Amino acid sequence: MYDVEQHIGGSWNPGNSGHKLTVVNPADGTPVTVVPMSSEAGVAAADAAARDAAPAWPSTAPAARAAALHAAANALKAAADELAGIMNAEMGKPVDGARESIGAGVGTLRQYAELGPTHRGRTLAGNDEAIDLMAYGPRGVVAVITPWNDPVAVSCGLLGAALVTGNTVVHKPSERTPATGWRLVQLLAPHFPAGVLNLVNGDGSVGAALAAAPVDVVAQVGSTATGRSIAAACARTGAKALLENGGKDPVVVDAGVDPAWAAQQVALGAFVNSGQICVAVERVYVHREVAPAFLDCLVTEADAWASQIGPMVDRRMRDAVDEQVQQAVKDGARALRGGAVPAGPGAYYPPTVLADCTDDMAVMREETFGPVAPVMVVDSFEEGLRRAADSPYGLAATVLTPSMSHAQRAWRTLPAGTVKINAVFGGAPGGAAHPRRGSGQGFGYGPELLDEMTATKAVHIEAPPSGW
Repeated sequence: MYDVEQHIGGSWNPGNSGHKLTVVNPADGTPVTVVPMSSEAGVAAADAAARDAAPAWPSTAPAARAAALHAAANALKAAADELAGIMNAEMGKPVDGARESIGAGVGTLRQYAELGPTHRGRTLAGNDEAIDLMAYGPRGVVAVITPWNDPVAVSCGLLGAALVTGNTVVHKPSERTPATGWRLVQLLAPHFPAGVLNLVNGDGSVGAALAAAPVDVVAQVGSTATGRSIAAACARTGAKALLENGGKDPVVVDAGVDPAWAAQQVALGAFVNSGQICVAVERVYVHREVAPAFLDCLVTEADAWASQIGPMVDRRMRDAVDEQVQQAVKDGARALRGGAVPAGPGAYYPPTVLADCTDDMAVMREETFGPVAPVMVVDSFEEGLRRAADSPYGLAATVLTPSMSHAQRAWRTLPAGTVKINAVFGGAPGGAAHPRRGSGQGFGYGPELLDEMTATKAVHIEAPPSGW
């Protein structure tokens, strides 16, 4: 059992709301974490501690801030096995996958440690009697609200970018992975002055209190509904909202592709981490020419994934996924594999392949966030693109095609922040994108995240008149 505490102004203490949350292991239902929730007064105290630390931290030399971030990355790397075990216990991610995710978090901290000291403004061409500058500075206090599905890597990105640019932080991890967030802050906080990195714990009510507090930025990764509530709170307080929210990412499978390879790509995107990643494959449009062979291969892939998939984060999420699947089957879809809650303990759901799906099914329209690959057959590449674009979300999209002209058309026209050609995952380090529509706003990664965490000030300097 992990007894989680909050961290305010350099001190650890239990939350003070009088309410507790218990997190159970999704594999067997046993309790693993007890979380005393932070009160509104605790949130206010964390915000005040971050505000008190705000004048001194930006005055620290950028190289020293970067060195602190490197030291934090070293501490995280050294504790990777322990932290992977906590992630596995709280949200079911297999330990090997959890280690990979933590490694990504370490890399992200190091990336921002390197980028931070080189993040600078520019001079402008004025007259000879003056100097004009555009200078960056920290925004102030950043509230960082992070999800349960990748709790270390996502947190490291937002925390690293905020801290290296001179901001102070109040962090609230998901109530589904509080011990992971608590242990992460335990590892990172000793490398920064008191009050620079603070931690509060609790459910959505604590996140709402933090979003409504007098902070300067609210950076959130999570659901679209929560993101919209945060955007409304920021509109009232004047804080900047930086949001990465839900998605319904499509894959378009073009004619002429190897159906076995395409099925491997789709299965990876749909089933890894039990489908619980922000850019999971959630709908598939396959050209009629390759559809029969592709579906056969996708069923084979689902069978292979069945032995390696972990549980979903909890039964409530599992049941919501199953509800979408059962409704789709009721409306005419065929479950070629999976599609039923298994007997036994835990929150497991099998890799599921649905054929004969239609646009009006929730499994093709609403975020699923589970190991489900719903497939629709289309008559042309153009139809696939059109249907892929028809969504209230715009996080990412993938196109599998042998045609470079089709690839060019896809990345230019699909209304998504990230378009991937012939690979559902991958990409160079430092990539950044703007999510569209209900998927959020602002850069969430790369050097551009440093721009989001800073404010630009225009400075005009002239010499005093001669004779003074």
